[in-house]
Amino acid sequence: MVHQRSQVVLPISGDLDVAGATAAHKRLLGLALHPGDQLVLDLSELTFMDSTGIRLILQAREHATRHGAGFVVVRGPHSVMRVLELVGLDEQLDVVARI
Repeated sequence: MVHQRSQVVLPISGDLDVAGATAAHKRLLGLALHPGDQLVLDLSELTFMDSTGIRLILQAREHATRHGAGFVVVRGPHSVMRVLELVGLDEQLDVVARI
């Protein structure tokens, strides 16, 4: 059986704080990724993010790397992107306007 490469989208909406990140992390761990896939973390519907959200983004990138998948982030609102900028992740992540 040959696996066809695919985009696996994980949409995040609402607040990405402790409660939101816990639910998102469970969904992340349940994703089936294969080498060559692309994990897309969609932040476009996110309204708030704190340091817990930053940890989730880093965990998602590590999860993709462990499975040989690519990783891309869909741009969130200005306030969310500002948090990524303040911690220096805006230049380390592949951020796209939409999927």
